[in-house]
Amino acid sequence: MSQAHRDDAAGPVNNAQRDETRAVLGHHYANGALPSDQYSDRMGTAATAATVADLRELFGDLPAPYPLSLGGQPSPGQPPYPAPAQPYGPPPGYGPPPGYGPPPAGQGAPPYGYPQPAPGAPFGIDPRTGILFSDKQKLIAGLLQLLVGGLGIGRFYTGHTGIAIAQLLTCGGCGVWSLVDGIMMLTGNVTDAQGRPLRD
Repeated sequence: MSQAHRDDAAGPVNNAQRDETRAVLGHHYANGALPSDQYSDRMGTAATAATVADLRELFGDLPAPYPLSLGGQPSPGQPPYPAPAQPYGPPPGYGPPPGYGPPPAGQGAPPYGYPQPAPGAPFGIDPRTGILFSDKQKLIAGLLQLLVGGLGIGRFYTGHTGIAIAQLLTCGGCGVWSLVDGIMMLTGNVTDAQGRPLRD
C-alpha cells in the first residue's frame, strides 16, 4: 500500500469506492472465495462504511484482487474495476426537453387519459355544451334521490330547495316522483341550482 493510500484511510468513503468495493466482493463471491452469508454481510458493511479503513477491512482475509481505489495492487491480468459513470438519472448533458420542466410546487400532471382542467373550471367543461360542470355528482344525487327521495334529499343536494320541499310535503309524490327523479339524475341531463350539468 502506498503512503498516499495509508494517509487517506481515515478519510470518508465516496460512491466510486463503494461501487468498486461491491464489484470486487462480487468477483470474490463468483469465484468461490466468499460464502453467501459472508458475502451478504460484507455487502451490507460496504453500503454503510464511513471510512476507507472500514472498506479495507473487508479484504483482510481475501486473496487478490483488491479495489484499486482503496490502494490495492492489481494482480496479473486483473482488469480495473471501473466505477459506474452515473448510476442514476439521464446521461450528462441531457435535461428535460425544451418547454418542459418540473411541475409547479404542489401540482402534478393529471393521470394519463384524463383531460387537463381548464382555468376557472375545477371540475371541467361539458364537451357537448361548453358549460362548466357542477361540483355535484350524478351518482350521489341519483342515489340520494332513490334511497331517501321521499324526503327530497337528492334535490336538496343539487340546490333545488323548492322542488325538495314539494317532495318532502308529498312524500316524493307517493314515491313515484322521487323514483323517476332519481333515475333521471342517474341517466339524464339534470342540472344543479346554477344550471350547470352534474358531473360524472
